[in-house]
Amino acid sequence: MNPTLFAGAAALLALAVAAPLAAQPFTDPQPSPMPPATAAPQDVAYPGGPLRLEVDATDTERRIVQVRETIPVAGPGPITLLYPQWLPGNHAPRGPLEKIAGLVIRAGGKVVPWLRDPVDVFAFHLDAPTGTRALEIEFQYLSPTAGDQGRVTMTPEMLNLQWNTLALYPAGYFSRRVQVETSVRLPQGWAYATALEVLSPTAGPAAGLVRFKPVSLDVLVDSPLVAGRYVRIVDLDPGAKIPVRLDIFADRPELLDANAEQLERHRELVRQSYKLFGARHYDHYDFLLSLSDRMGGIGLEHHRSSEDGTSPTYFLDWPALAATRDLLPHEFAHAWNGKFRRPADLWTPNFNLPMRGSLLWVYEGQTQYWGFVLSGRSGLLTKQEALDALAATAAIYETRVGRGWRPVEDTTDDPVVNARRPQAWTSWQRSEDYYSEGQLVWLDVDTLIRSRSGGKRSLDDFARGFFGIEDGNGSERPYAFDDVVAGLNAVEPYDWAQFLNARINDVAPRPPLDGLARGGWRLVYTDTPTAYFKSTEAGRKIVDLTYSVGMVLTQGAEIAGVQWDGPAFKAGLTVGGKLIAVNGIAYDADRLKEAITAARTGGPLSLLVKTGDHYRTVDIGYRGGLRYPRLERLDGTPDLLSAIYAPRK
Repeated sequence: MNPTLFAGAAALLALAVAAPLAAQPFTDPQPSPMPPATAAPQDVAYPGGPLRLEVDATDTERRIVQVRETIPVAGPGPITLLYPQWLPGNHAPRGPLEKIAGLVIRAGGKVVPWLRDPVDVFAFHLDAPTGTRALEIEFQYLSPTAGDQGRVTMTPEMLNLQWNTLALYPAGYFSRRVQVETSVRLPQGWAYATALEVLSPTAGPAAGLVRFKPVSLDVLVDSPLVAGRYVRIVDLDPGAKIPVRLDIFADRPELLDANAEQLERHRELVRQSYKLFGARHYDHYDFLLSLSDRMGGIGLEHHRSSEDGTSPTYFLDWPALAATRDLLPHEFAHAWNGKFRRPADLWTPNFNLPMRGSLLWVYEGQTQYWGFVLSGRSGLLTKQEALDALAATAAIYETRVGRGWRPVEDTTDDPVVNARRPQAWTSWQRSEDYYSEGQLVWLDVDTLIRSRSGGKRSLDDFARGFFGIEDGNGSERPYAFDDVVAGLNAVEPYDWAQFLNARINDVAPRPPLDGLARGGWRLVYTDTPTAYFKSTEAGRKIVDLTYSVGMVLTQGAEIAGVQWDGPAFKAGLTVGGKLIAVNGIAYDADRLKEAITAARTGGPLSLLVKTGDHYRTVDIGYRGGLRYPRLERLDGTPDLLSAIYAPRK
């Protein structure tokens, strides 16, 4: 160091020690000014008149939807526009705001600046200038071009429009008090289906422009549209005053070839649903069935329709795709449980106030139960397939060890907490178990009612008395926990509050399989999978060895799931690894299964596993052989399950 600089530094240090600087007071940073608070929704009519929404969905190659919207306003001043965030059926704030681009707002032809709320990013604030009678809005909705961007909703063969993704709406009003006039331009020659009623197809369907009758915003959002090149419309209730249609859209025309027996089973679904619930709470109903491996799959309930996206060979590979056939029964049952009768915590006055899912084990859990029951009663599943499906569900929850720390009720927050992102340890973390563990709880309820009443009453009576009321009423009837308990007591007096709390709100390490035993069956494991189990594997493109070595593999040999505290877990395997070899020979699924079988009599079970850039050999300490779930009759007990799945006369 330069000696002069050193001397100067030393002098400064001595001065600092001798006379330290006075402490400077700390001043909290001032936050940026906040925009005006978003007005709370009021149950009054929007004073500006109907909104006008014009959608151009013809750009199917680039998958860009052009939106023009006109929002009348009462006069100048601050206005907040909202993009729908909380959507019924999603149970979470999943409005695809990130796919909105090119937003421009004008008044009288002049651009009006907007400001996104820094906290509530789904809200846009602006000041309408003097003389403003309407806001003219333009933006693009950028539909995903690949699956890693979200669900693909546009392809060159079909599209699925969800109006909530294509509209802004004024804050301060119940969504049912905002009217919307909607039109859509589709590719020429395409057919479409929706629960909306047509005002006029301009210049005929081939022109592609369709105008719909005005509806409230909540009805519009609840009435999605599917359109496509290859379409078949099937009447599922011929001659009925309330039509029910199966609107089939497919990637290729041959995929539409449903035979008479398959269509009759779908008609029987409608008949069996009416025998179960009794009332109808819609004036028409459309199953919007898309058969595609190009557009993303979906199952989403609506009051007068459902979005049902499944395998393109749903009809052509009927025997092999049993695991897909509870989709339509589940969504149809939601017309009663979820749309007409809805948990009070899930009802909100607009699409931007948070929902709470405390009763999803009723909304989804009982619907899951009825979905499989109606599948069996209608013939969409054979009795054996229905029993095998129940065995597969029971096995999942017999091994769902996360039950030891987390109650079912807490999983009703999973749509918000996890948003269906992949999990490393699902059996320990749990994941939306209110669906299928809820299904088992409702089986427990059903068999208990049947047993206590000597077969005179069942959960069918609850369904009719709770969901099947007020025939023709298309509004919502909210319910709370006490209403559910009262409805059950009206069918069979019992301490249902304690019963449900013990299974839903309490930590319950014991698996909920009482309904199986009371129904005359038990869960067993054999070395051969059922046809239904194989259908599930094929649909998910996996090799499921959960109940033997405790892991699930993709068809590409990657580890997709590991059972907590199972053999693979104890050997140190995790999701993300890849099997390279089994006992020193290149991996294939059959070779692994043969090694698992041979290990029962002392054979080796050694796996070469690649994780990232690392390779290692692990020995699996398991000698139990292959294990797949199925149900077995309990001798000397009433066969209530067969009665549950039997069609109603």
